Amino acid sequence: MAGLKTIIALSFILAIGFLLVILSSALFGPNYFPLLVVATYVLAPLPNAICSRCANPDDFDDSNGGFIDLGRFLTGFFVVMGIALPAMLAHCGIIEVPAMIMSIVGGLLIYGTIISFTMFFQEVEDF
Repeated sequence: MAGLKTIIALSFILAIGFLLVILSSALFGPNYFPLLVVATYVLAPLPNAICSRCANPDDFDDSNGGFIDLGRFLTGFFVVMGIALPAMLAHCGIIEVPAMIMSIVGGLLIYGTIISFTMFFQEVEDF
């Protein structure tokens, strides 16, 4: 069970991540493309969660392993897209390089916080 200090620390890190992404959009011109990183990192854990619910809950039967693999693939795709999108936008000259760095760091903080929240509040099933 996660304590109150853990929840406060994760909330603080999440706020810093959102602040970095918002500041990367606001400080370097009226360009709001770095905000797309927030959408990719918020959507990233969803395929893994949905596909794990569709899979067979039996640990000894591996007949529905494809659902779990699909969820992991789509989650990895969203995480890589969250890093590659600002890099591509900076390469094309749409955003500046400091905005790219702030957007990537903020997005990784957001994704790490979401994963940490799900790990701390995951219910353990006993037999």
